Amino acid sequence: MLTVEIHATSHIGRVRKGNEDNYLLLNISNLKVWTSSQEPSDFIIESQRFDIDNEGIVLAVSDGMGGALAGEVASQMAVETVSKKLLDNDPEKTVTPDGYDVSLIGKLYDATIYANYLIHNQGRTDPQFQGMGATFTGVGITPEAVDLIQIGDSRAYLIRNNKIYQVTKDQSLVQQLIDAQQISPEEAETHTLKNVILQALGAQSEIYPVSARLIPQQGDILLLCSDGLSNKVSGSGLQRIVLDNQERLEMACAELIKEANERGGEDNITVIIARLSGDSLPEPKGEGVKLELLNLGDIHDTADQDTAEIL
Repeated sequence: MLTVEIHATSHIGRVRKGNEDNYLLLNISNLKVWTSSQEPSDFIIESQRFDIDNEGIVLAVSDGMGGALAGEVASQMAVETVSKKLLDNDPEKTVTPDGYDVSLIGKLYDATIYANYLIHNQGRTDPQFQGMGATFTGVGITPEAVDLIQIGDSRAYLIRNNKIYQVTKDQSLVQQLIDAQQISPEEAETHTLKNVILQALGAQSEIYPVSARLIPQQGDILLLCSDGLSNKVSGSGLQRIVLDNQERLEMACAELIKEANERGGEDNITVIIARLSGDSLPEPKGEGVKLELLNLGDIHDTADQDTAEIL
């Protein structure tokens, strides 16, 4: 049996007047959904423990953008649309014409595309929401795999064997410049175009989610967050805080929020921490994390493997 312990929270930060972040915790077999719907003045850590069956669970972070309340609406639409789509148990929508049972990552991919359609249409038809969008970093967990899907620059990290790996890549202009070796990662931290992202739900009529798969191991800790945290706390800082509080991971959530706020707290801050355990999981061996990149043209095929680097 695979079990996951989850702790999630979202904080307004020290500067913003509203919280445009949101998170999603979804237990598909139990039809249970949790999102970050608290008032800005609240600070609540949502804690859950699930036994994972073949239907799996989904965790996600969404960071909204847009004027007035548009960003808040976009991130809320993102998590609500994805959860509703995944809970649609119509057999005709979960099986391909040749009778193939669509995997969780397939359903999550389709739900993300549908969320983009709804958010984009809302922004196009309602002037007060014009130009709104939202990042979406999601994780689908089944007994066989941990699948990732990425739109924008919210992040997913993996802590394994006391080392931390960034297992998503920012879809941002500065990351593109880093990949082209035009700037260094250090220069990216203070680049004037640091906040320019290349994809967001609702910002374009078409999106191209990046998805990948990793095989879970005993004691893996996943950390999903918005850039309100990753822009303030380095990978090594995230690792230190989580490992210092690994006996009480809800305290790690609280400490991460505190650290980001102490460093300025200019943005909303959202974090999900999830620890995997179970007799079926192999013990971690060696170093490195292999990511199996999924082919977006046909999500049941796979592309090349990538290796996440230690931060």
